[in-house]
Amino acid sequence: MSAMWTVKDSSGNVLDAYIGAARLDVGRKVVSSRYDAFRLHVSSSYRETFERALMQALDRERWQIVRVRNRPRARRGQGTAISH
Repeated sequence: MSAMWTVKDSSGNVLDAYIGAARLDVGRKVVSSRYDAFRLHVSSSYRETFERALMQALDRERWQIVRVRNRPRARRGQGTAISH
């Protein structure tokens, strides 16, 4: 089972517009200015600047980035058999 990341508001509601495969992906959606994904991975000072902007945005909106598990997908071909 894989996990996804999303944003929860102060009421505990999941915000579907902010879903991503990694926390960093969700953070890039939250922060209004654009940050380069490659530079976020290779530059610690760039990542610190991004994290600061992200924390300010999350605090302002009273949101948090959380990890959620995907629901298992139903497998095709494994249901009740129909006999004739």
